[in-house]
Amino acid sequence: MSYTMRDMQEKTGLSAPTLRYYEKEGILPFVERNEHDHRLYNDQNIEWVKFILALRATGMPLVEIKQYVVESYKKGESTISERRNMMLQHKKKVEAGMSQTYLHLERINYKLALYDTLEAGLNNKQIKI
Repeated sequence: MSYTMRDMQEKTGLSAPTLRYYEKEGILPFVERNEHDHRLYNDQNIEWVKFILALRATGMPLVEIKQYVVESYKKGESTISERRNMMLQHKKKVEAGMSQTYLHLERINYKLALYDTLEAGLNNKQIKI
């Protein structure tokens, strides 16, 4: 199955300039072209974009994604250990960030519980004038 640029925009939520940029930088590999030099995307390209978006959403800079794709992935099976290590290091960063976010959430929940207690106490008081 092949997809046009417009299809790809709809399926990924990325703009055409972003898709072209990712391709130009080598971050989105293996994009084919038709006889009119129009890009033809496929399901593998969609999966790559989803992977890129997951890495970006979890804080991986484009320069590291490019390193992963251009300097490791495209070299084939000889770089599997290297790629695994890159993903493992990123996973550790994501987990540390999640842990920190969870601590912040606990503080927010604690403050909300205090407000709930204060509001409940105020609502139960009878005001005498």
